[in-house]
Amino acid sequence: MEIIAQRSFNTLYIYLDIAFLVFFCALLFWNKRYLTLLFALAGGILYMLVDYGIFHLLLGTRSIEGGSLFWVLLWMSMSYGITNFAWLWLWMRKDRRLFEWSLLICVWWLAAPMIAQTFGGNFPVITIRRTTGAYHGYMALILAVSYGAAIVYNLRQNAREKRLPLPWILAIGILVQFAWECALLLGGIRSSELLSAYDKLMTLAVNSLLETNLGAVPIFCIYALVTARVTENLRRRPSPLPFTERVREINRTRVRDARPATAAEAETEEVSQQNGADVPPKT
Repeated sequence: MEIIAQRSFNTLYIYLDIAFLVFFCALLFWNKRYLTLLFALAGGILYMLVDYGIFHLLLGTRSIEGGSLFWVLLWMSMSYGITNFAWLWLWMRKDRRLFEWSLLICVWWLAAPMIAQTFGGNFPVITIRRTTGAYHGYMALILAVSYGAAIVYNLRQNAREKRLPLPWILAIGILVQFAWECALLLGGIRSSELLSAYDKLMTLAVNSLLETNLGAVPIFCIYALVTARVTENLRRRPSPLPFTERVREINRTRVRDARPATAAEAETEEVSQQNGADVPPKT
């Protein structure tokens, strides 16, 4: 099935978004979300490698009018790579300020294109397109393999708390892309050439279910492996954990939870407090 993902925007949108990205990264740093910030920057680099290296150079699915393909893709990759991956990481760590971080990202995604449309009438317009027929099958294969492996892993785990939290992972994988796609659609950037409501909804649905969701399980595993050894403020964990034990800790953690779930978490919390991490007080 061929889905044409198109965006049309003026260059004021780019300038505004670059300013937001600098502000967002500074805010993560200021609030000592160091590991989140590093993962977000890595996400931007990964998006550029995929978008420019694979989608454009290898598959030839990208085209642009009104701008430089390389520089526009670099901005787009860093923009959605940083915000998407930071949001995924914050969800997976069940950050105590998850609502505030989520609201910040969603409000910007929705407001930025509307601000640019209102005040950017004299700025050049850029239209960039991506066809999907050449690679959606590969993306679906990755989705099937990753969730299939996660299901097999869970079926082999007798202890409920050591199973991967698949409903949580699935919700994250779909929500992040849906919020992004919905904001682009409502802001008049995504699918502007499509007159049919069905075509617009199909683009929204397919991209939301597939594009970020295909990496949700691998990203969760990376998160569990990294945080089993390193804290959010880049300190070594006093007692590194096996993967299954870290999964158990994650499953026992609640957003805005006032207490650590285990003695190991309490030990990590104490070190984090000493190093200035944002952790809840013990009660």
